[in-house]
Amino acid sequence: MTNSMHAIPGSHREAVGTAIGQVDPTTVVEATLVLRRPGQAPPADAPALSREEFAQTYAAAPADIEAVTDTLAPLGVTVVSHNAAARTVRVRGTAAAIGEAFGVQLQTTELPDGRRQERMRSGEIYVPQALADIVVAVLGLDDREQARHMSQVATADAVATSFTPLQLASIYSMPEADGAGETIAIIELGGGFAQSDLDHYFGGLKLTTPKVTAVGVDGGTNVAGQAPNGADGEVLLDIEVSGAIAPGADILVYFAPNTDAGFLDAITTAAQAEPTPTAMSISWGQSEDQWTAQARTAMDDAIADAVALGVTVTVAAGDNGSGDNDTTGGSVHVDFPASSPHALACGGTSLKADGTTVVSETVWNDGTSGGATGGGVSDVFPLPSWQADVGVPERSGTTTSGRGVPDVAGDADPQTGYQVYVDGQAMVIGGTSAVAPLWAGLVARIAQLTGKRLGLLQPTLYSGVVAGTAAKAVRDITTGNNGAYAAGPGWDACTGLGVPDAATATAFGGTA
Repeated sequence: MTNSMHAIPGSHREAVGTAIGQVDPTTVVEATLVLRRPGQAPPADAPALSREEFAQTYAAAPADIEAVTDTLAPLGVTVVSHNAAARTVRVRGTAAAIGEAFGVQLQTTELPDGRRQERMRSGEIYVPQALADIVVAVLGLDDREQARHMSQVATADAVATSFTPLQLASIYSMPEADGAGETIAIIELGGGFAQSDLDHYFGGLKLTTPKVTAVGVDGGTNVAGQAPNGADGEVLLDIEVSGAIAPGADILVYFAPNTDAGFLDAITTAAQAEPTPTAMSISWGQSEDQWTAQARTAMDDAIADAVALGVTVTVAAGDNGSGDNDTTGGSVHVDFPASSPHALACGGTSLKADGTTVVSETVWNDGTSGGATGGGVSDVFPLPSWQADVGVPERSGTTTSGRGVPDVAGDADPQTGYQVYVDGQAMVIGGTSAVAPLWAGLVARIAQLTGKRLGLLQPTLYSGVVAGTAAKAVRDITTGNNGAYAAGPGWDACTGLGVPDAATATAFGGTA
């Protein structure tokens, strides 16, 4: 690599599997470039900005977008679109041109499980020196799957009990509202839904079917009827849970490729949409250590921007316990983007109820037979100020703490799961996937009652909470563990502050 190229910090990635050969040099490749901020990041606790106010202060500089266009064009890489407010530029070129422009070799690879990966890279990504201070991330050169969905389909013989979202709204004492006038954005990296499934499901609940719109990002599309036990189950779970809690809200489902670029672009597209969403539900993620630093930072920045616009971003904390599917032997990890300090991380419980009366609610942990809630301490994000006094433990093997996961929780055990309808089948599905849309629906109800977008909930939820004490608007869960961490009074790394309980508008800072 010549001195005329600059390595993007945090872009290193290891190859996996066996390289079959270089990608055909004439293959067309698209990527997303993330540009620098023009100044400081927006403060998380500031009043929500309008899209126009946000763009005036935080959008990419026109000169930076022009520099990208002018620098890459002679190399055969063209700008196909840009989103100045999101500071992203979408580029396209042949594999040969992309490889030269960004200093990478794209390989077709056979993965250890026998699947074929069409495009994979290793090492660092480079940009021309003229862009060294402008481009902070280059995503999408590698098309390996970045995230996994967090839904867990229950087998019929394993279901102890199950709930509709409306039953859970009553059990969790949610305020009476239907989310009318609010918008919920849902991020999906695969799967799809059919209108007939939605009409059947909501009709069975005696609800009018919410307005649900599919939005394609980076070529992603709504493809239904392919995977009822997989991505389709995730998509229908997200829509049906959030839609039943807030049937008056408009629901926009953003479908993107399951790559780091697709994930980021879905979030930025949703956050910058008109109207600005009230809540954004994300039930996909991956262990922090399975992301490049550049992708993790770009995603966290995108979620921070959403919060500045008043969006509450609810994210599933993971379904593989404190190890988060670790394969190295006993290490603890948290899931990202749930570990972003700008996201409301949603953990899981196992719930038993008699009508609307809770019989028991404990940490979801079915052991090796069915998963457990994620939770723990971030290895990369520092301890937020609003968690400083709640007793977040030290990071594994260190004497320092970090961002604690999760913040809140809800029913997630597949054995006490959610009644849904997927690809023409009645099913019971659990996982922390269900908790993110549950809280998104609750946020829509509260926003309707308060007349304002809520943005980052944590400063309000954690206000006045110290280690071992309960928070308002939630019910503390004190029994169970997720592997390395045990529940107890107050915040814990299994269920956070707890599950919704009389989460009234006033409890979230409103006056209605």
